[in-house]
Amino acid sequence: MSMNETPSGERLHIGIFGRRNAGKSSLINAITGQDLAIVSEVKGTTTDPVKKAMELLPLGPVVLIDTPGLDDEGGLGQKRMEKGLQMLRQTDVLLLVIAADTMVGDLEQDLLAEAKKRGLPYLIVLNKTDLLTDPAQIDEKAGEISQALAVDPAKVCPVSTDPAQGIGELKERLAKLQPKEVERPLIRDLLEEGDLVVLVVPIDSAAPKGRLILPQQQVIRDSLEAGAIPVVVRDTELSQALAALGKKPRLVVTDSQAFGTVAKIVPKDIPLTSFSILMARYKGDLTVQIAGAQAIEDLKDGDTVLISEGCTHHRQCDDIGTVKMPRWIREYTGKDLHFAFTSGTEFPKDLSPYALVVHCGGCTLPLQEMRYRISYGDSQKVAITNYGVMIAYIHGILPRVTETFVDKKR
Repeated sequence: MSMNETPSGERLHIGIFGRRNAGKSSLINAITGQDLAIVSEVKGTTTDPVKKAMELLPLGPVVLIDTPGLDDEGGLGQKRMEKGLQMLRQTDVLLLVIAADTMVGDLEQDLLAEAKKRGLPYLIVLNKTDLLTDPAQIDEKAGEISQALAVDPAKVCPVSTDPAQGIGELKERLAKLQPKEVERPLIRDLLEEGDLVVLVVPIDSAAPKGRLILPQQQVIRDSLEAGAIPVVVRDTELSQALAALGKKPRLVVTDSQAFGTVAKIVPKDIPLTSFSILMARYKGDLTVQIAGAQAIEDLKDGDTVLISEGCTHHRQCDDIGTVKMPRWIREYTGKDLHFAFTSGTEFPKDLSPYALVVHCGGCTLPLQEMRYRISYGDSQKVAITNYGVMIAYIHGILPRVTETFVDKKR
């Protein structure tokens, strides 16, 4: 990801759902003014969810999610449907597309019920209105849909993609549906103008060549938003940097993997935390994840721990998720444990096989998805924690690296 781009996890996610041949892909092309999605008269052209990040006025940076048809058939079709519905977890605003030549059924009713349950803003898009001969028929069809789905008629937006009609109004109505942004500072509420914040960024074989990882970029930006002065240093030069500073830093933030080294170097009167813990607070519920770390004490021989990451990346020889974390947990507990791994959009519906879930900071995941995963663990009574929180717990420094947030509400 370029440092000039808005991260995917920070964009408004617009999920577009409907039956096969409802015109979802054509609608995306019409909304964007680009041929982003393949359009065909053949049912089921979209076989997997397709995500496209772009700037869409008047909304700004968004991710459009084109999903397979809700009525896909056969064993493979069922899997496509499940994959498409999985995208509902990442959706901030829902567009339910219904073609003018089809009837509303259980599929639409069930999807809308789930969206309402999750509190998602939505619009019903009455598509292919060019198939209807006059405005009275369009109004009649819109009325049928609103009645069948028990929604306000104002929620139904008639459009045609060929020729393009009603697309501008749809975009304006989408802009009004955009959820009000909740203030979610990553670090700036912990800093004041002129504060020094030291960011410890190890450069080793796992560090991406030529760039910083996303949480590091975001913390630098949020520190600058606060008017603070970020100082970026490797762990190998941390002692030298602290000695050279003219005043005491307000906060030191480190890569969690360096906690053991950094905690010994940073004086105890200087607050310390990690990028991963900041992300846990920013994207989820830090209190739940702190409590979740304590479940390591209850692990027994034969238990399975799920290690879950929000992104997919090339695994290094000493990868944190698949190598380091299992090793650290085994060494701490002394137990004969099993480990399972998921990455990207994959996250189990059933968490009962796992005694503990250890999740990354979720920097690439939409807020809705990360909160869903945390609440899912909580609802199934399976402890869930965060990489940084777990590493701090194992090193015996969890109270120290979370005390900065004691007076904060998140």
